[in-house]
Amino acid sequence: MYLQDVLKEFLYHIDIQNYSKRTQKGYKNNNLAFIKYLSNEFQIDELEDVRTQHIKSYLMYLKNKGRKETYVNTILKNIRSFFNYCVEEGYITPKQNPCLNVKWMKEPKVLIKTFTDEEIVRMLNVYKMNTYMQARNKLILMFFIDTGIRNLELCKLTHNDIFETTIRIHGKGNKHRYIYISPMLKKYMIKYERIKNEHFKDSIQEYNNYFLSYRGKPLTIEAVERVVRLAGKKAKVRENIRCSPHTLRHCFAQQQLKNGLDVYSLSRLMGHEDIQITKRYLQSIEDEKIIEIGRNTSPLMNLRR
Repeated sequence: MYLQDVLKEFLYHIDIQNYSKRTQKGYKNNNLAFIKYLSNEFQIDELEDVRTQHIKSYLMYLKNKGRKETYVNTILKNIRSFFNYCVEEGYITPKQNPCLNVKWMKEPKVLIKTFTDEEIVRMLNVYKMNTYMQARNKLILMFFIDTGIRNLELCKLTHNDIFETTIRIHGKGNKHRYIYISPMLKKYMIKYERIKNEHFKDSIQEYNNYFLSYRGKPLTIEAVERVVRLAGKKAKVRENIRCSPHTLRHCFAQQQLKNGLDVYSLSRLMGHEDIQITKRYLQSIEDEKIIEIGRNTSPLMNLRR
């Protein structure tokens, strides 16, 4: 069976699974590049001829090109998904899966730098609650800071996903998860909804998205990025910190860990498929902060007599 033919089928499979267009593009391009490498280096075009050493060779080829370990592991993840699909469909047996004995590359410890508490406060103070756009932008920042939601997840939120004390998030791979609405966030959501209703009272609402543009259309990822970037610029955030929704997501993760939340629970809140991804945030917390967390969560000190 030709690799190119199976790849076409696999791409329809992940489309059915409701993967984002960006994710689908990554799976397509990364697996196409691997198939091209197999053809050029080993004259392999058929699925049954791929062996473990071919995958290892490709990963070393990427490493020798100067690609970082995190990048190589992403490629391996995409290749694994492709061959796992081939096993599920019965095109190869589990023992024939060439990814079985391919290990992940050890990634160096990376310190994820994010905003300080003072910078977060200054960013929030950039936007007021006196107009719809100001209220919307302020609440967007609060959502990122207090829920750790992804940019695309925020854009896809509808009023049907907002409940009294929880929010339903439409995550990656069409997986849903629920997050808690803190009293502080709820307070500003009520303010925002009142201002939003007033802003659109004389227009027909075509979309049910929770966050809308000035003219009532769903927000794009780029529009939300501009909201965060402008807040960072006006708040005079340090130049070495990237002012983006993803950095705010990092901030949420580190704050939760500093406040004593366990890694497993954080992984569930953030919608991570693998707890190893969440552990990166724990590794980025300074040793002094870890000691402080340990002191505050001491079993003996927290025993109730």
